[in-house]
Amino acid sequence: MLALLGVRLQATGATVRPDALLVSNHVSWLDIFVINALAPSAFVSKAEVRNWPVIGWLAARNDTVFLRRGSRGHSRIINAEIGALLDGGRNVAVFPEGTTTDGTHVLHFHAALLQPAIESGHPVQALAIRYLTPDGRYEPAPAYAGATSLGQCLARIIATPALVARIDAMPAFATANGPARRELARIVRDSIVAVVTPTATRGDRQEHPP
Repeated sequence: MLALLGVRLQATGATVRPDALLVSNHVSWLDIFVINALAPSAFVSKAEVRNWPVIGWLAARNDTVFLRRGSRGHSRIINAEIGALLDGGRNVAVFPEGTTTDGTHVLHFHAALLQPAIESGHPVQALAIRYLTPDGRYEPAPAYAGATSLGQCLARIIATPALVARIDAMPAFATANGPARRELARIVRDSIVAVVTPTATRGDRQEHPP
């Protein structure tokens, strides 16, 4: 998918552990393909994505765990499903912001999404995603934020020459005897913010509806 869209992957940082819960900031639907290019992963996604054209079909074929929000009983089932994937040596990726941004900042993390790693004793590994020009400047084209439609976002990506998807992997955080999930979420978010914030070139705060 990245090759078809003319997107060049640039991956740096630590090696991704095969049994880690991958925690990333969220800019675009393209993030899924960027993470998969680095480390094939199952994803946790809001249930509505299952009905999205093309992307929903691809997600369903990729062991995506579809989360129905607002149901504690469903959350327990999802946590067990994620734990089983991690126990089987799969990476599972989550976007704890719960929505997308324009890529210049990172929103609050919903700590509950880190609970499956804590319960199963698997590490959490932070990934910072940025979309850049070849000379390292912020590129807004992939941002699926505000009133932007999926079609508009796709058209912008195709029209952008030499788009670079930069993904920085931080060292994994152990969860065994580690901090509680809120503190862990703060630590992981801070590590991503430290990478993402320097690329910011404007102060707007647009989010796509969850």
